[in-house]
Amino acid sequence: MGPMNTLFDIGANLTHTSFQRDLDAVLDRAKTAHVQGLVVTGTELHQSQEALALAKQHPALLWSTAGIHPHHAKDYSDTVDAGLRTLLQDNVVVAVGECGLDYNRDFSPRDQQRSAFERQLQIAADTKKPLFLHERDAHDDFFAILKNTRDRVSDVVVHCFTGERAALHAYLDLGCSIGITGWVCDEKRGHTLRSLVGDIPADRLLIETDAPYLLPHGVRPKPTPDQRRNEPMYLRNVADTVAAIRGVDVDTLAKQTTDNARRFFRL
Repeated sequence: MGPMNTLFDIGANLTHTSFQRDLDAVLDRAKTAHVQGLVVTGTELHQSQEALALAKQHPALLWSTAGIHPHHAKDYSDTVDAGLRTLLQDNVVVAVGECGLDYNRDFSPRDQQRSAFERQLQIAADTKKPLFLHERDAHDDFFAILKNTRDRVSDVVVHCFTGERAALHAYLDLGCSIGITGWVCDEKRGHTLRSLVGDIPADRLLIETDAPYLLPHGVRPKPTPDQRRNEPMYLRNVADTVAAIRGVDVDTLAKQTTDNARRFFRL
């Protein structure tokens, strides 16, 4: 066996406060675990600016996205829209998002979520940059809005997919890529997802940690309760689980998902 193929984390929230004290160590552990590329997720304007600044400190390892998460849709404005467009002029900012709809938490009113989503789809159409999307308990509205603009935007990933079979196939029929997180490592909560991972075409499968959230089950050594933070080094756990479910060796899966990510984000 040669060295393990590199892994690429398409979504890590590295500007989260839990990473402030030890980010360099987190990145060192990620590299030791063969993670050689990470995209830092943007979730609101100021934080998208922070994500870009962080990515610029680690060239050829980190990139970033710029977007307004549906939780923050109530803050969307012309000023925010212009700010996102400014960020997206930078080559280090590789996608529009994280944007979409979240009817699970409803932190912003649904009409404002739909409006912010539509405006960011327009940004993606104008900039021709890929889309990094979030959908939770909002499939019908999300799909209708996305379908309406799908032919005007470039590549699309539905990140952290945890939905049902019909939703997965609807996204696949629109030519979307699918991001799989450590949710797949949970045999109980991830039961449906585990049954669907084999349906994703090999060239549209992407993996991510969504760190510091969604710590994969089965991480060893088992973290203490105060250390429930997920971090990019655990992408290997996601890769191992997805490879096992799909019946391929993890090296093959690592290469495929890394190639997919580099092509998707045009690196």
